[in-house]
Amino acid sequence: MSPRKAFEYLNRIAGIAPLTPPAFEGADPVLVTPFRAAEAASAALGMSAAIAAEIWRLRGGDKQTISLDVRAAAASLLSYSYVRRDGQALPRPSADAPTVGLYRCGDGRWIQLHGGFPRQWPRTLDLLNAAHTRESVAQACAKWNAFALEDAIAFMGLSGAVVRGREEWAETAQGRALAARPPVVLKKIAEAPPLRLGEAAEPLSNVRVLDLTRVLAGPACGRTLASYGAEVLNLRAERLDTIELFDLDTGHGKRCAYLDLIKPADAEQLRQLARDAHIFVDSYRPGALAKLGFTPAALAHICRGITYVSVACYGNEGPWSGRRGWEQVAQAATGLALEQGQFTAARRGREREAAPELIPAAVLDYTTGYLAAAGAAAALLRRIREGGSWHVQVSLSATAMWLQSLGKVEPGLVPAQADLSGLDAYLRSCDTAQGRLDFLGPVIKMSKTAPVWQCPPPLPGADRAQWQNAREEMHAA
Repeated sequence: MSPRKAFEYLNRIAGIAPLTPPAFEGADPVLVTPFRAAEAASAALGMSAAIAAEIWRLRGGDKQTISLDVRAAAASLLSYSYVRRDGQALPRPSADAPTVGLYRCGDGRWIQLHGGFPRQWPRTLDLLNAAHTRESVAQACAKWNAFALEDAIAFMGLSGAVVRGREEWAETAQGRALAARPPVVLKKIAEAPPLRLGEAAEPLSNVRVLDLTRVLAGPACGRTLASYGAEVLNLRAERLDTIELFDLDTGHGKRCAYLDLIKPADAEQLRQLARDAHIFVDSYRPGALAKLGFTPAALAHICRGITYVSVACYGNEGPWSGRRGWEQVAQAATGLALEQGQFTAARRGREREAAPELIPAAVLDYTTGYLAAAGAAAALLRRIREGGSWHVQVSLSATAMWLQSLGKVEPGLVPAQADLSGLDAYLRSCDTAQGRLDFLGPVIKMSKTAPVWQCPPPLPGADRAQWQNAREEMHAA
């Protein structure tokens, strides 16, 4: 499937009139994978841009052309790898962590462990009764039945999944729950008057986004909306872990304030902010914010017309919906890792030695973030046209299943290494409170409203939990 056809599919499931597709330049393969990862990312990014352009037209702007280099979209799936601070690369805490990796169990099956944030690694080690080394973790996993270990991990509220094939995943209860669901779900959850936004220099100027997210997929949604001019306020509790590299990568265009929602005063402050918000993005484990009183229905009650965006690993429905998950775990569970490993083994002429392997990019994280941004923009457009409060749902697993549905390229056409040269035009630099930052800028091109991040990544908690822009929209009578 070409990026244009994937774009047209996303346009249909968003329930909005056909939009003019961007001019897509290039095609897969780009990365070292037979999956059409770059084309999927291109379609998702192109969808958000096309909707942003339509919103700007409805605000009095001119029609404009949109284009996207598929190779640049592929580079965006490795966005974190472009980050340099004062010329130096930043470490990835999980890169050498023994609690993050693929391990063979005693029954011969493989399991993908993900110990979460560094402070959570000891819990996984305790479950395994292992030391903090890969050798010790491998020996511990070898004593387990893979499915028993998966169940124990879920029971303990940790993260990990057995490596399954695509068909095997489809036969699980969670796979069946997602089978009939598109990669982006838009649900109208309450009535509200249509929204009117005045003229503006950027498509999403004066659109306010509450960003309650951490680490890649959710933050990529807010970063994408910020590139179209939205005011994005990231809120988090100071006590919660984060990863500096990913904060610097996905913090562009945002402000960041501390609120701890277990404190009644901070929870009430969030409700006050939500009353003036257009979009609320939640990438915590499904149900986590609900326990604190923040659900799509509750927010639609206090802010008529709000769009609630849910970003999950396994989706919002089904027996696995409440499980924690990361990119690597979703790749393993849905069959991507198994097929990627088989591709690599076949290329080396060692099919009998095939072991699961991850696609060499954060394909699900970033693409899910782009889909979330497209869904949020689509809900905003539908609110302008027909009113209503909306719930947008995306998940890493649904994105994986959509990626699989796009088909694969011939293995012989896949390059030996990703060719991401010649993309210097997308590289940017800026000064931050943390030093000079080099990074990959927005990869979408728009002829009238070029996407741009108006401010650099902030220091966590450096801003006040308040809106900067005045409320300007009106509702239809």
